[in-house]
Order: sequence, then C-alpha cells, then structure tokens
Amino acid sequence: MSTPDPTRKILSAATHALQGNSGNSESQRVENAPGYTTPVFKGKDEQRVHVEQDIATKGFIPRDLVKGEVNWFYNGLGIDDTYFQTESREVIADHIMALFGAKIMAFTKHDPRALVIDLERIDEKGGSGATFIHSSAPGLTTTEGPGATCEARIDELFLDKSTPESAYRLETFRSTGAISAASSQQLRCYFVTKCHFPENVPAAAQGKTDIRTVSDKTFVERATKNTLDIYQKVMWNVESRHGPVIEVFEVEGSREHRMVIGYKQGGTSKFFSALSNLYHFYSLYSARKYVEQFANGITIISLYLSPLPNANAPPIEHSIWQIKKEASLLFCLPDNPFFLPKSPGSHAVQEATYAYCGWIFAQHFCNRLGPSYLQLKNILNENDPAHAEVLNDIKRRFREETFTRESIEQVIQAYPELIRLLYVNFAMTHYPPADVKQQGPTLSYQRLQTVQPLSDPELYDKLRRTVPNKNDLQVLEAFLIFNKSILKTNFYQPTKVALSFRLAPEFLPEVEYPKKPYGIFIVIGNDFRGFHIRFKDVARGGIRIVRSRNRENYSINQRQLFDENYGLASTQNLKNKDIPEGGAKGTILPALGASPRLCFEKYVDSICDLLIPGQTPGIKEQIVDLYDKPELLFFGPDEGTADMMDWAALHARARGAENWWKSFTTGKSAATLGGVPHDTYGMTSLSIRQYVLGIYRQLGLREKDVTKVQTGGPDGDLGSNEILLSNDKTVAVIDGSGVLADPAGINREELVRLAKLRIPVSNFNKAKLGKDGYLVKVEDQDVKLPSGEVVIDGTDFRNGAHLRFKADLFVPCGGRPEAVNISNVAALVDSEGKPHFKYVVEGANLFFSQQARLFLEKRKVVLFKDSSANKGGVTSSSLEVLAGLALATNEYIDCMTFEGGEPSDFYKSYVKDIQAKIAGNATSEFQCIWKEHARLGGSKPRTTISDELSTTLNNLQAELESSDLFDDLPSRKGVLSRAIPKTLVDKVGLDTLMQRLPEPYQRALFSSWVSSHFIYKYGVTGSSVDFFHFARDLAHH
Repeated sequence: MSTPDPTRKILSAATHALQGNSGNSESQRVENAPGYTTPVFKGKDEQRVHVEQDIATKGFIPRDLVKGEVNWFYNGLGIDDTYFQTESREVIADHIMALFGAKIMAFTKHDPRALVIDLERIDEKGGSGATFIHSSAPGLTTTEGPGATCEARIDELFLDKSTPESAYRLETFRSTGAISAASSQQLRCYFVTKCHFPENVPAAAQGKTDIRTVSDKTFVERATKNTLDIYQKVMWNVESRHGPVIEVFEVEGSREHRMVIGYKQGGTSKFFSALSNLYHFYSLYSARKYVEQFANGITIISLYLSPLPNANAPPIEHSIWQIKKEASLLFCLPDNPFFLPKSPGSHAVQEATYAYCGWIFAQHFCNRLGPSYLQLKNILNENDPAHAEVLNDIKRRFREETFTRESIEQVIQAYPELIRLLYVNFAMTHYPPADVKQQGPTLSYQRLQTVQPLSDPELYDKLRRTVPNKNDLQVLEAFLIFNKSILKTNFYQPTKVALSFRLAPEFLPEVEYPKKPYGIFIVIGNDFRGFHIRFKDVARGGIRIVRSRNRENYSINQRQLFDENYGLASTQNLKNKDIPEGGAKGTILPALGASPRLCFEKYVDSICDLLIPGQTPGIKEQIVDLYDKPELLFFGPDEGTADMMDWAALHARARGAENWWKSFTTGKSAATLGGVPHDTYGMTSLSIRQYVLGIYRQLGLREKDVTKVQTGGPDGDLGSNEILLSNDKTVAVIDGSGVLADPAGINREELVRLAKLRIPVSNFNKAKLGKDGYLVKVEDQDVKLPSGEVVIDGTDFRNGAHLRFKADLFVPCGGRPEAVNISNVAALVDSEGKPHFKYVVEGANLFFSQQARLFLEKRKVVLFKDSSANKGGVTSSSLEVLAGLALATNEYIDCMTFEGGEPSDFYKSYVKDIQAKIAGNATSEFQCIWKEHARLGGSKPRTTISDELSTTLNNLQAELESSDLFDDLPSRKGVLSRAIPKTLVDKVGLDTLMQRLPEPYQRALFSSWVSSHFIYKYGVTGSSVDFFHFARDLAHH
C-alpha cells in the first residue's frame, strides 16, 4: 500500500527543507562488511541432485522441465544457504512444486503480477521453529497476500512468546534475484529457529552480562566480532535502563544504515512487524533483518536499511533519525489501528500515536450524560436507595450506549485531516524546542512547519463547519479538550515504555464528578491503561491492579476504570483527614493475558518521566512543563501490588530521585528499605481498638463480660491483631476457611495460638470447643450443628454467617465490600425489632453500605464507620513518608533499615511514636463524634457526623493551606515541633527538618495538624473566636 498524498506532500516538503542539513551529529560508523558470516552449505550440490530425483518421481512437473526449475530455485533466486541447510529434501521438493504451480496459475491469468509465492513450514509438534518464503516488493507494506500477515504471525507465534527458558531467534533475507523474468518482485525468506543457550548462565558482574555467556550457539558462530561488540554495548545499556535502547550506524561507503534495538523480553509485543510498517512509511527497505534472544531475558533486533531507488522521500540520512524517534513510540503502542497498514488515512507514527491516545481519552471523557440526566438528578433523591439505583442504571446506560470504542474509532478514521490538525495543535505546545536547536530540524519538526497551525477558536470553528454529525463532533471536541488539559507528557521523550499525560482536571463535568480532583495522570501502554487521581497537591493512596476474568468483564472494567479510580480516591480523601496527605489512588487495567507486574513497572516508569526532569540527551530529555512546579506523588500498596512497592522505590532511586525515593512508596520491606508494616505493629488495629475501648469507657462496660462477633480470622492483619489486643468473650469468628462459634465464648488461649501463627479458624482444636460450639469449614457438606440444624453446604453457610449471630459487639475485620447492604441489612434485626448487635466498629473497609449503616443507627445501634475507625493504617503510612522525606539517604539507611535482622533503636522509638499518634488521633476523633452526637440529642447519626467531620476538616485544612498563618514563623515552628514525631525532631533537629521537607509538604503538615486539633477540641461548630484563641497558642512549644 503506498503512502497517501497528504503525507507524501509533507514528506516531500520536509525533503527540500532538509537538503542543506548534512545529517545528524549522533551518527556512528561501521565498516561495510557483513555483520554475520554467511553460512556455506557444502552438501548443497548433492542435495540438489536428490531433490531433482524426488520431484521427477512425483511426476507433477514435466520431466524435461525438472532440472531447470530446480536449478533456478537453487541458484537463480538468491535464497540464502541457511534455507538449504535447515530444510529437509521433502520440504524443499514441495516448495519447488508449489512455486511451479503458482507460475502456472499466473500464466493462466495472463498477468505476471498474479505470481504469488507463499511457502511455509511450521514445526508445531517439535517446536523447533519455522520457515516462511513469500514474494515481496521492496519498501511496501502489503495489505493482502502472504506478506500482509507473515511478520505479524512470527511475532505472535514465536517472538512475543520468547522467554529465557524457551526463545526463538529469527534471520530474514531478501533474495537477490527476481522471481521471474516478467516480475521485479523478490523473495523474502524468514528462518525461525529455537535458541540453544549455555546450560549454566553465570550471574552478571556489577549488572553487566558478558554476551557470550548468554548467547545462542548459532548466533555466536555466525556473528562477527564487530556485531558482538555492538550487541554487547546495547545489552549493557538495556540492563541499566527500563525502556528500549536504539542505536543507528552508518555503513561506510554506502547509503545503507544499520539500526540496532535492544529491550527486555515481554516489554512490548507485535514490535518486529510494526517496525517494517515504520521504515516502509519512509520509503526504505531492508535486505537483512535479525532478531536475537539471550538467556538473560534480552531481545536485540538488527535492521539493515536502504533507500528505495527513485522514491519521492526524504534522504535516508535524515529519515533514519526520525525512524529512531518513532521506534520508541511504536515500542509503547505497536498495535495501533491508526497506523499503516490498518488505517486508510495512513498517519505518520506520531500522529497515529496521538490519535490512539485521544481515542482512549474520548472513551472515558466524552460528556455522556448531558442535560436530561441533570434534570433527572435534580428531581430524584440520591439518598433514597431506590432513586440512587435508578440514577446509577440510567448513568450506566447513557455511558455504554452513546459512545462505544468502535464508534469513536470510526469517527477518527473518517476525519484524518482533522486529526492531523488536532495533532499539530497538540505538538505546537508540547514539541520540545531543544530538539530543533541541538540537532537541526528533524522530519517531525519539518512536518509541523508544512501544516498551517490554527488557533483554538479557528480549530474549533473548522471542526464545527466540517463535521455535520453532532456525536462525531463531540468526539473530535474531546480531542481539543484533551489538548487543552495536558500540562506535561513524555510523548516526545526519546525512550519510554508507556505514554503518560498529566492533565488539569477542569474538563471534568461537575454533574458526574462533583468534587474536583487536584491532578490526574493517564498512562497508556500497549497492554494496559491506567489512571492516578489525587485530591490535593500532597496526597497519598494505593495503586490497584484491576484484573479481568474474561473479555466481557474486561470491557466492563475498561468503561468503569476512571469512575472506579475517582470513587476510591474520593473515599481515601475522607479517610486522610488528620494527616498532611490528601486522598489519592491509582488504577492499572492490564489487557487479557498481560503480565500485571510488567504493567505496574511500565506505569511507574512512565509517571517518573513526568516527575523527574530529563537530563540525558537522547535518552531522557527536558519536556515542556506547563505545570511548572516540582510534583511529588506518594504510592502505597493495594490489591495486586503489595509485593511491588520495593521495586518502585528502588526504581525511582535508579532514575535519579535521590531526595524522594525513600518516600515514593509505603509498604516497603522493613528490614531492607525501612518500611513500617501495619500488620507487624498492629497499626490499623490500634485505631479500631480505641473506638472499642471508647465505647466501653463511655458506657461503663467491663470488657470480659462483652460478647463479640468478628469477621476476618486469625490469619489476617486486622483479625489476628483484634484477637491479640482484646480480652472479651468472642462467640463467633468467620473467615475465608469457615465459621467458628461457641455461645459460651471461644477458648481464648486457642484463638491466641492461631493469631500468633497467622493461620485460619479451620486449624482450631475442636477438643477446646464447648458443648454448643462448632466449626464448619467451607469444604464441609451435610454437617449437623449441636442445635440439630443441618448445614448442607459449608461455603453457603460461611457467606451468610455474619447475618445469623447475636452479640453485644460486632467488629468486621475482613469480608467483601458491602457484605451488609440495604437488601440484606434487615436480617440483622430480629422479629421483635431488636438488632443483633448493640455496638458496631467497622474495621474492614466498606463492609457496610451507607444505607445499611443509617438503617442500623435508626434502630439505636452505636455504629462507628470505617473511615473513622480504621484510619491507623493511613496514619502509619503518612509517618513512613515523613521519615523518607526528612532523613538523608545515609541517615535513612542507618536509622530505618535493619542490621543483622534487628531494627535500630531509632526505628523502635519511631514505631512507638507512630503508635502513640494513631491512638491519640483515634481517641480524639471518637470523643469529638460522641460529644457531637450527645449535643444533638441523638438526632443525627454518628455515620453522618463522621462524614461531616471529614468534610469540615478537609475544608478547614484547604483554607489554612492558602492562608498566611503558615508564614508566621513562631506558629509554624510551634506546630511542626508537635506534628513531627519527637524521635525524628531529636535526631535531625527542627531547623534542618524545615530545610529538608518540601514547602508544599510543610504547609500540608502544618494545616492538617492545626485543623484536626482545633476541630477535635471545639467540635464541628467551633467559632471564629474559638479559632482566634486556639491560633494564639500555636507558637508555644
């Protein structure tokens, strides 16, 4: 398929503009010699004689033509000796007969162009490799015939599946002879062979592997010393970097250029075939290509590229550098429906990649609800469960039916010229000016000069006049909104593993997103997409991997990803009420079959591109930054990422984030990276415990007389610590393994044994049960309980067990979100209207739905919701962040990491400070809620008071951050000396801490301490006069 006219015009214009520029300063030269030794097959003549005999015997080709056909195949086509050495006589004979048949077919059509050769052999049983031979015109990407799918199949069947344990190398050659006198086409031959690596691969010395120790046997035999030297350097660079390594070499005495690309296996897919589309776009062709795999998990591709004779295209001396730039974009998104040959509009790679990113943006942010939904929302009461359900259903249908992935793609394909103008609008802002100064104008820069850029109003006017359909217009308007919202992007970074964009949040419609986030990141990779949303400049929250069971589930997850992320970050913001960080959350949606770990690594690395200024020409360069302030993000563990926090912190350090790598993630390993594990020190349980003790204190209860039901067993963090910290009469524990119950009180000694071992209730010693006690495991069937009741299925019994027991106190420490909701909460009230529990402290996140909480409080249950009760974990993580920011790297390693498996005295003391702060904050909030509930005579539920308290605290904190109170130095010192744990102040000194901590963080720490201590002291109704008195005392240490 040829390049279409508009692009051809741009390329032609770029050629003229570049004529005076003599090439690129980065050029490296190699001598004009083969990079591989060409194998000579000594038995070729003998084999040819046998093949002639085999074909003659079969009788398909007339006997007098056999010799000529075989000789032409062996000597006239220029097929490499590799083919004859690796294939059997039978396969070669079949291929020659197939070729003869194809010539007969072309002859009957009276059209030499109809001669299509398509020969292949795949060893599906033995897995040793494959051979493909097909007719091919140089420099063209075909959309039909064998050449259209051959390389994509090689990617799918062999290259993308390669691992150190089972890898495939590829050699491919263009034949030197034409396939017939009447056709200029040549043969393209591909030889895929299984790699044979050395049995014992030694460990790399100082992160640098000796290439010979990890190479395939055939590669070592055939590669020249020069190729080995080049590949060795590329390998070392791949080992020290996270993205692809791309090198270009000028071949002396010719116009041929050699491009060598190295990357880690699994880092991309469908890349080899996409590269062919890329160099064809610039009218180059390849005589030879190699893909080598190595036992240390690295892939190296080598392309020998030459210009097509008489092509109207930029000279290879210039286009090769553009290919190098765009290969890094292709690495991120090799399977792009808007890049040739898939797209009839045939955009250049940069435009096509921009189109893909805009496509993703439009899927999530085309304003799908409109005025009808807003009118309905105003009429219905969202607090009414039935109304809320109707609204949610309508919202979902609006979103799914108005703009689908397919309909948005069709709009993009229908308006290639408008997409090109929108790309220019984006590039005019974000194209790095340094590019032009350092290297002279690149082709992509020249392309921008040949399109007249339009102002935003002019571009909007052109969209409106060109696009008659209202829905189509809305899609293209979304691209313009995308452009205007991007504050910075790694789009033009020379190397990257995924594309990341930092967006200003103003584009979000208030009807759907009533609380405006502070900042949004969107990350787009070939096998995942992800978001990060934060509600304050200084914010922290977990990174969650959203897994999909099947294709339908993946489609649902795709549609809901941003909304799920927004909801999680918003909830986290309510919980982070008395710490400096606001709420944040990240989500990553891997494609079906993608590696979640690799997706996480790409997500982190591409966000680091926007946090760490680039300082390495050709690798990480300066980007256009419209945000224009240092930006810090704090990541934590969440579903699927708990074991990845160490890697993220160390990767940030390797990328040069020396000041903040220690605080970049929480949940790090304690011994090696100074993390503070919540479960080991019972951080979350400590805050839950203060609420339980607060209830006992206020109501004059003796703990040992209180009966309790607990979900989340002795094998979990919250469950085990709840058992170890309490001394009540526990009558039931429900966990993943089953249900343990004893109305007389479960034997505490045995419960403590399980909690210390962190094993589930299924391991409980039944001999220690009372006469009415029982243990039903999830795998049990037809079990008779002491009451005579028969349990048919243990799993079903476990799933509903939290609704059957009665006790004074219920503490959920585990279970599914909304395990108690508006449809089943009535089961927690008996036939006389009496609730099963008097007191509930919600330890597990979202165990109750909001409506279920209010239902129980209406029936006089004393209930404290999750965002108040279980905030100990977020407080601990916040103080882990503070230690990372406050201590220099050497101090951090000495004080926070373990020596000989033992924590330092500093670490032990700091952990005690954290525990004291958790207990203090939880006690203060408990008393504040209790007093406010009493002041109002019980007319307002504690759940509502808790939510209002969070909102009031957050609002006051935001006001204080933008006030000048922080600028009063005595007040600032007075607050920081109390807000920062004493162990840290004693170690570093307050003045040094105030120099080291970033100013936005200090401001947030100051404001959170002042707002929480004021409101906990004076309540949500504290007056301006109260605040005046409170602020007057801030300067006192």
